[in-house]
Amino acid sequence: MDVELQVLKHLPRDPQLTVSVIDSYCQTYKDLFKEVRNYECFKYLHLGIISPIKRKSLPEIAKVVGMKSAQSLHHFIANSPWSVEELKKRRIKEIKSKLKGGAIKLIIDETGDRKKGNKTDYVARQYLGSVGKIDNGIVSVNAYGLYKNITFPLVVKIFKPRGTLKQEDKYKTKIDLASEIIEELVDEGLNIELVLADSLYGESSKFIRKLEECRLSYVVAIRSNHGVWMPSEQTVRANRWCKFTRTFSNQKSEIRYIREIVYGKRRAVTYWEITTDPETMPENSTSFVMTNLTGNLKKTLGNLYGLRTWVEYGFRQCKQELGWTDYRFTKFKEIQKWWEIIFCVYTMISLKSPAFLSLNKSPEVENEATDTDDVEVSNHQQWNHEDGWKNVLNNLRLLIQPIMMLWVIFPWLDILPNTKLLLGLNQLIREINQCQTFLYSG
Repeated sequence: MDVELQVLKHLPRDPQLTVSVIDSYCQTYKDLFKEVRNYECFKYLHLGIISPIKRKSLPEIAKVVGMKSAQSLHHFIANSPWSVEELKKRRIKEIKSKLKGGAIKLIIDETGDRKKGNKTDYVARQYLGSVGKIDNGIVSVNAYGLYKNITFPLVVKIFKPRGTLKQEDKYKTKIDLASEIIEELVDEGLNIELVLADSLYGESSKFIRKLEECRLSYVVAIRSNHGVWMPSEQTVRANRWCKFTRTFSNQKSEIRYIREIVYGKRRAVTYWEITTDPETMPENSTSFVMTNLTGNLKKTLGNLYGLRTWVEYGFRQCKQELGWTDYRFTKFKEIQKWWEIIFCVYTMISLKSPAFLSLNKSPEVENEATDTDDVEVSNHQQWNHEDGWKNVLNNLRLLIQPIMMLWVIFPWLDILPNTKLLLGLNQLIREINQCQTFLYSG
């Protein structure tokens, strides 16, 4: 409808269009924002966060999305009445619908980041994994899923050190937060086939009991100096080193070695895996614990152990590419909103990957897209035809380039009008918006 007609009839105006791939994804959350301006800010943040700018602060995002100032974006996060919980529930519901009952691996990990000063909520001197030592910063416990070779975010809970608690807060350890996350995701009905975690959780009997209560299989790390109490009549038994073929997610393989160490009776068993010959094994090799697993022992256990690399890798791409720590807020409610928006952007990229698109496209739509628009889009010289998360992000950045170029040069067109350039960019943007959202070829 024409904007002037909307004003005359006192109707709410339609939100400004951006790029079809952004608009179609954000449409899922539209009803959660009562004002059209808030919904537009939600879309602009998606555009700015996936853009290639190094620092995803609100002023920098405002520049690349053509806004005169970052005031409206700041108001959207600091004062707008939208609910983080409702947005999270809608996001998880969308992930669940796209999975169509498919089994996922659940990764539990904590992440910490430096923060100067003492004005930001829940910042204290504590161990930060990002720097590998105790420093001033903020820590959160995160849960994200793994489907095939694509990670996607699920839940984040902030860790509140004792000295930073507010009157309404209750102290909870990282183990408590991780256990709450497990219960929450099980209640959501996600099909979790395996839980992956590092030694902080692997050495916690409380966390292991929670997994067993929920009847979840798990692969968790323990430190090489981890102690085990056993009755005096029981002993530790170690089997011989076994050679096996380790198969990676890219289908490449490598010869590795594995051995089994049984502490007393066979309840939980520790396995050691190394990349070189056992005779040259370093003393500080990492071990891991597995239960409730069946199949070809050497190959199955070795490959399952390899899945633990996702604990270190999965959330790193979110922090490096999407600006997890680039907020300039001191109140936790505002930081929590920023994190949830990052999770929404993270989810959008994951759902546009081949792994998810193959679950949700019909043959008719696939043939139509292949015969027309998407072949032209994927012929771009910088289009990435691989199926990884960063490859999808690269292709999304290509799709938003024309509209961002228009926003960058538009102020110059007020001084030096160039009708042909303006019409050409608008035509390019229109044709890209008409393309389907299948972002890979072949």
